[in-house]
Amino acid sequence: MNPAQRALWYIESHLAEPMTLDEIAAIAGVSRFHIVRAFAAATGLPVMRYVRARRLTEAARLLANGAPNILSVALEADYGSHEAFTRAFRDQFGTTPEAVRAAMCVNDLKLQEPILMDSTMLDHLAPPRFETARALLVAGPGERISCDNGAVIPGLWHRFHQEVADIPSRVGQVAYGVCCNGDDSGNFDYIAGVEVAEFSDLPRRFARIRISEQRYAVFTHTEHVASIRRTVNTIWNRWLPASGLTAADAPSFERYDEAFDPATGNGSFEIWLPVKQ
Repeated sequence: MNPAQRALWYIESHLAEPMTLDEIAAIAGVSRFHIVRAFAAATGLPVMRYVRARRLTEAARLLANGAPNILSVALEADYGSHEAFTRAFRDQFGTTPEAVRAAMCVNDLKLQEPILMDSTMLDHLAPPRFETARALLVAGPGERISCDNGAVIPGLWHRFHQEVADIPSRVGQVAYGVCCNGDDSGNFDYIAGVEVAEFSDLPRRFARIRISEQRYAVFTHTEHVASIRRTVNTIWNRWLPASGLTAADAPSFERYDEAFDPATGNGSFEIWLPVKQ
């Protein structure tokens, strides 16, 4: 059972109990950093957002079935007050607990059903090589990415190809897709960029990241770029737990050279995962 599956089992079997990200990570046998990335790679949702959505879904069902006391439902969903519960409920469903109880129906709500893990991982993942990457500076268009807006990344690469000529002090022809500054909610910064010699003349509209020297496991993705999520899911949820290594809290990145055709999305590129013993 991989980390995301362990996390799903724990969440669903302890849904009515208080739980923290640290507890979920401990059950999954990995770090907070690892479970945030692994769960999002497998499900498309941040861990704690899934917990919240599942609890609110079950609360909505209780209310539609005529639960007489909204505060009791709120407490069972791990909210400390009627007000906090109502605010979260409205954010999730666009309506109030009182309205759902009065309607006695959840058909119009976008409920979060339990996720059943499927075989979205690759049948075969070629083993990586290991490299100690030198320190480098990367600059280019950037965006804060969440599980809700991950589809903006192809558009970010479109911007990159339109604006790359405006990036000063470029070094070489390799392009980098850098994931950095991740948080516990599964959000991270994504930069579609190139290596630069310095940041001093970089226009303010471009994001920038200094990547320190770091050991990486380097995987080659040979299918169309649209299937990258399957490879990333396999790396985080199958290869890494079995490797005896730990994911380092450092930027990960895709490396695109002349073997990749950005016009068609075909060709090969590399996925560099920071690791430590």
